[in-house]
Amino acid sequence: MDHRYFMDRAYTHALKSYQQGGCPIGAVLVDDNGDVLGEGHNMLVQEGNPIIHGEMAAMRAAGRMATRRNTTMYTTLSPCMMCAGTIVQFKIRRVVVGDTVNSAGNVDFLREHGIEVIVMDHRACIELIEKFRSEKPDLWTEDWGGA
Repeated sequence: MDHRYFMDRAYTHALKSYQQGGCPIGAVLVDDNGDVLGEGHNMLVQEGNPIIHGEMAAMRAAGRMATRRNTTMYTTLSPCMMCAGTIVQFKIRRVVVGDTVNSAGNVDFLREHGIEVIVMDHRACIELIEKFRSEKPDLWTEDWGGA
């Protein structure tokens, strides 16, 4: 599995959201054959929907599946508790994270539930969130569930 390729793909979704005035978090759900099942980005601003984070957008795009046990979620930022819970619920076996610098998210929670977590420290992901947080701190706070 080419982790860099899929993380770069998730990053392009994060950048798209940022360019639309939204939260720059993107995700891609991939099966073990390397086929993209779904991808997307945070839609808080674009749809006015607080639960469509990047990971949720990728899951929504993938649609119904008999099982997600043989999939990997690529996400530009460590998942919040809502997204981490969904990953555990649907037994996604691996999560590749671009950025844990701006938010440690729930890496430990995922690992405690048997999910393999790979942290990439993807420089572009880290820098985009840093920029976003400094430009729109209120939107960052809103997206992560308030102060």
